[in-house]
Amino acid sequence: MNSLDLPKAPEDTRVVVAMSGGVDSSVVAGLLAAEGYDVIGITLQLYDHGEATKRAGSCCAGQDIDDARRVAEHLGIPYYVLDYERRFQEAVIDTFAHSYVSGETPVPCIACNQTVKFADLLATAKDLGADALATGHYISSRQEGAHRALYRPVDDSRDQSYFLFATTQEQVDYLRFPLGDLPKSRVRELADEMGLAIAAKPDSQDICFVPQGRYSDIVAKLRPDAAEPGDIVHLDGRVLGRHDGIINYTVGQRRGIGVATGEPLYVVAVDAERARLIVGPSEALETHRVHLRDVNWLGDAPIEEMAGKEGMSVVARIRSSRPPKPAQLHAGGDGVYVDLQGEAGVAPGQACVIYADDGPRARVLGGGFIQRGERSAVAEEALARLAGETVAAE
Repeated sequence: MNSLDLPKAPEDTRVVVAMSGGVDSSVVAGLLAAEGYDVIGITLQLYDHGEATKRAGSCCAGQDIDDARRVAEHLGIPYYVLDYERRFQEAVIDTFAHSYVSGETPVPCIACNQTVKFADLLATAKDLGADALATGHYISSRQEGAHRALYRPVDDSRDQSYFLFATTQEQVDYLRFPLGDLPKSRVRELADEMGLAIAAKPDSQDICFVPQGRYSDIVAKLRPDAAEPGDIVHLDGRVLGRHDGIINYTVGQRRGIGVATGEPLYVVAVDAERARLIVGPSEALETHRVHLRDVNWLGDAPIEEMAGKEGMSVVARIRSSRPPKPAQLHAGGDGVYVDLQGEAGVAPGQACVIYADDGPRARVLGGGFIQRGERSAVAEEALARLAGETVAAE
């Protein structure tokens, strides 16, 4: 076996490297080329949105393509740019906008990995006769019996497993993540040792296609109807004021609501159908259970079998910026749901990623997207009452 767990000598092993123009993927290409693998670099041009392609930390557009090309030339490997703008628009940007105006909090990086990177690019790699597709993600994989399994990386501060939970077993078996066992500091050192001009380049941002970090600008351009004003309603039924479009708000938000009642108010729910913003106290955000859709399971047995009748003790992460916490996974006739401990500000559309334990190199068991959450009995009753009053009025 070679270093990629493939049964051929490196020089007989073709590897496509997804090159974004950043430090991480460039180092992956450099490491594999130095080992003698038959490396091909590919960049997917995903968008061309003016200023978004010029700012530091963009990805897969403008300057980044030039950077990736120069790295490939420096390493002496073949390099290609594939135009995937239309596919990215349809699969990621349009889907993001639709989800956002529906009152969800989508995670477009997951959609990008699901569709453009690990489906379309993976198919291209196979068409090129590659034995594997390698990326610069900070996550580990290793052989476990007949298949490979995903694990959190050695550098916890760079952990990208949250964005990769939806990777299918077939994709996991084909993918390789050479940086999973390296800290970011060492990766930058390697870039410098390789003589790469991008060694000190800033890291890319999570949402690459948003020029100034303002999601609402992108959504308003694609869905102007979502910028319509509506009522701001307290959980107790009081209409407190008007908002300037639900696309400007997400569950858990406190700042910028624009009403004053003498108590701190948070966005508790976004009623997209009626263009209403439901607000309330912080305790109304406490979520003890989430129901999941589009579940991707990477365990050694079916999820229903592993969860059993009593549920399965796991560790769950509901936002990339939050640490995983102990939880209980259930799967059966009522679908897949997770009982949480001490989570607040949980919104539909977010991902809930499941790990086997809370260890530093914990195995990724899969996860799903949050369909809905269950709050305290008081909050659930108030939300149900508001929904019922609206239906009755109609």
